[in-house]
Amino acid sequence: MTEQEFYTVEIAGLKRDLRLFEVAPGLRIAILNILGDTELVQVAAKALAQKLQAIEYDVLATAEAKSIPLAYALSVETHKPYVVFRKSYKPYMGDALQAETLSITTGKPQTLILDEKDRSQVEGKKVVVVDDVVSTGSTLQGMRQILKKAGAIIAAETAIMTEGEEERWASIISLGHLPLFPK
Repeated sequence: MTEQEFYTVEIAGLKRDLRLFEVAPGLRIAILNILGDTELVQVAAKALAQKLQAIEYDVLATAEAKSIPLAYALSVETHKPYVVFRKSYKPYMGDALQAETLSITTGKPQTLILDEKDRSQVEGKKVVVVDDVVSTGSTLQGMRQILKKAGAIIAAETAIMTEGEEERWASIISLGHLPLFPK
């Protein structure tokens, strides 16, 4: 068994050791998994809410699944509703909108779906897109496509961390940046 390696980050005053995970031959990333880390989710939401104070918006939008706790906590902090882009279609979703993405962690295509109910929540509204980590931008691009189809206006894009080419994500409102780890 190989010894695990970690990268230490500080997010809104909290330190976390992120395990390095190989996503492609010779390339590792630091995995930020906020599921179950209530303390981190709460402080990140509070810090992001402060950064969003100058932005005029009506609703938050996020993709299933890891960033849902962040969107919920941010919704509580900002008193704004949130919608979730789902990854599989269910019949109750009605006239849903969808877009294809490619996940860096799974390496496989995924579908993002905005159900009919949530579609009406964003139509003609100013939306803040919420993610845990923006890495390749694939999920972000999928959310942008769906929001455009729904007639929403993207007011801002936010994440706990960005990853990879830092200058590529200069427009993302975030709390920090993760480097890539070539092997």
